[in-house]
Amino acid sequence: MSQAQALSDDQVRLYRAIECHGILANHLSLLLQVGQELKKMTAFIKQEAMEKAREIEIKADEEFAIEKSKLVRQEQASIDSSYAKKFKAAAMSQQITRSTVANKTRLKVLSARQEMLDDIFEEAQKKLGEHTKDKGKYQEILKNLMLEGFYALNEPSIQIRVRKQDYDIAKKAIQAACKEYKDNLKKDISATMDEGNPLPEGSYV
Repeated sequence: MSQAQALSDDQVRLYRAIECHGILANHLSLLLQVGQELKKMTAFIKQEAMEKAREIEIKADEEFAIEKSKLVRQEQASIDSSYAKKFKAAAMSQQITRSTVANKTRLKVLSARQEMLDDIFEEAQKKLGEHTKDKGKYQEILKNLMLEGFYALNEPSIQIRVRKQDYDIAKKAIQAACKEYKDNLKKDISATMDEGNPLPEGSYV
């Protein structure tokens, strides 16, 4: 009876051992499965993180390139604007300088010409004053001057102003000038002296 009981106890222990072994095997299998799942999940999360990091890096590079291009364009526009302003100011300054130089040159030319004309006029007055002493030459000068006026005006009737002391010579010069004018142009002209408004005594024709 005790032997049967002992066998029974051994069997129980064996069964228990087998049961524990099965349980341990099941736990081990579960642990292995969990470990594999964890590895897969870790790899997946790592891959997702790497892809996300790559996307962030690409987006950051794109935004940096866009911002850089924007800053470059702004700086270029600023440089172009500054250059355009400086070029316009330089062109304006050059134009003002040219205009100033041209005006000064023109004034110098006009002044020199006026001086020359004054000298010529003064010299002519001196010579004319000398010629008035020679009545024949003076009458010829008056006639030629009248003819120049006739040709320039091209009018049928003209009034002439002379000094009172030149009335007699002027009348003869008028007659000679009218005759020569008619002979040259084949048309009549009437020239009279404005005796009511003579030239000043100190002047010449």
